[in-house]
Amino acid sequence: MANTPLAAGKHPSGLPFLFLTEMWERFGYYLMIGIFQLYLTDPLATGGMAMDRKEAADIYGTFIAFVFLTPFLGGLLADRVLGYSRSIFIGGTLMGLGYMGLALPGMGAFYTSLALIILGNGFFKPNISTLLGNLYNDPHYKAHKDSGYNIFYMGINVGASVCNLFAAYMRNKYGWGEAFFTAGVGMFIGLIVFAIGLKHYRHADVRKPAQKEDMPLSRVFSTVFLPAIIVGIAAWSIPGNLLGSDSTDAFIFATIPVIIFYVGLWVRASVDDKRHLAALLSIFAVSIMFWAVFKQNGTALTTWAQFYTDREVPAAVQPAAETLYLAEKVVNATDSVTAYDANFKVIKVDGKEVKELGKPVYFKNLQPELMPAEGATLHLFNTELFQSVNPLWVILLTPVVVAFFALLKRRGREPNTATKIAWGLLISALSTLVMVAAVYVCHNGEMKASAWWLIACYGVVTVGELFLSPMGLSLVSKVSPKRLTALMMGGWFLSTSIGNKLSGILATLWDSYAHKSGFFLVNFALLGAAAIGMFLMLRWLNRTISEH
Repeated sequence: MANTPLAAGKHPSGLPFLFLTEMWERFGYYLMIGIFQLYLTDPLATGGMAMDRKEAADIYGTFIAFVFLTPFLGGLLADRVLGYSRSIFIGGTLMGLGYMGLALPGMGAFYTSLALIILGNGFFKPNISTLLGNLYNDPHYKAHKDSGYNIFYMGINVGASVCNLFAAYMRNKYGWGEAFFTAGVGMFIGLIVFAIGLKHYRHADVRKPAQKEDMPLSRVFSTVFLPAIIVGIAAWSIPGNLLGSDSTDAFIFATIPVIIFYVGLWVRASVDDKRHLAALLSIFAVSIMFWAVFKQNGTALTTWAQFYTDREVPAAVQPAAETLYLAEKVVNATDSVTAYDANFKVIKVDGKEVKELGKPVYFKNLQPELMPAEGATLHLFNTELFQSVNPLWVILLTPVVVAFFALLKRRGREPNTATKIAWGLLISALSTLVMVAAVYVCHNGEMKASAWWLIACYGVVTVGELFLSPMGLSLVSKVSPKRLTALMMGGWFLSTSIGNKLSGILATLWDSYAHKSGFFLVNFALLGAAAIGMFLMLRWLNRTISEH
């Protein structure tokens, strides 16, 4: 890259454009995902799909799993055929159309839209990260790659934080369909920004020709994707459910040929590449547990925010919340309402919601001293607004984490990327204990918990996330054999995919725990085991990575 255009300073000139492109892409994705479970479980009378919470969690988990499985295909096609910029345009267009399609009625439109989003993310997600990594391969910027990814990651979270304000406004003022359509608009704005900045990263969009030891593209489809499709269909068709649902059976079994493919890359690799691929695959494996817990923000933690958290709008900000349509209204009046059991699960008979004479469900576990007068109206922050807490923490804490590592670097004590990931797993495990404490403080949901418990949980897990997620992207870019960078980026997203599906499986178990502390303690055990495994591998990983 001797002729690479250079930007003044430590970072390439393409970084702001990729930052803004990913910001708008995440705006659309997190707007959609922030209201997804709420939409699936909302009654038909208010525009929702009236699904059981277990069914909704299964669909949610399967969707976010496939969203991160398709980068395997997108990374491969970008590496060999399409290039990164073209793949990003294709992916963004498919996602934008998919978000807008969710505004259309009918299950056909619903599942077609989800398929478009899944395919679109596969083309978009791994390739924008790889393009950024290519910019930092220039010797002028290589030393600042970790901080560049941290800046990029913070930009993602700007979009993820503000999108829920738009989601609340659009669904309160207009409806679910208009909120989903807004997500599509955000995606297309991101593509416009990407097109404007093309001149700053066109030089980094270099396809990597297949080497003699690489599997031909035709063989990848015949030995990986075709078996995955066949195995997935067969698992879906098995009478009964081996792993809880047809979709779970299909997904887990369909990933087996893909996992075999990645193991095959390691088996066929040269001696030098084999060490690096082994290190990456090991990190992929332990990171699954992080995503299994972290991605419950859209399921279990959304349920906690919706039914177990005090969401009353303070009087001082109530006028602004009403003006901006950021607050739901509930009236303390006895009426015919949907019946809920002790787990805040809708009671159904023969598939139909049961009605009872009572008060809205929000009042079911509200402390007597917080109960408004009969006939009075409470203004409640929309549940999806709590989805903005994590990205807001990312924005606030990213400069702190970057400064912390910069301080350690000046003192010659900065941990390497693998060590950061190990600490990220351990810190994330501690976040689940915050929720265990919240369960006990609110007497297992008999009374509303303060919103500060949820905010604190997100704060702790965000520190873990900042140690792990951007570091994982940076590590793939650093350690992967150059011709396999996008493909291994797809492998990182494959581990995310499996973790996402596991998060959905775990979320379906929420109602089975009479005491919710058990649910969060299981999450603690899973993350704790992953952290221990990572620390045990550190000496080998550090030696392998330092050889690169």
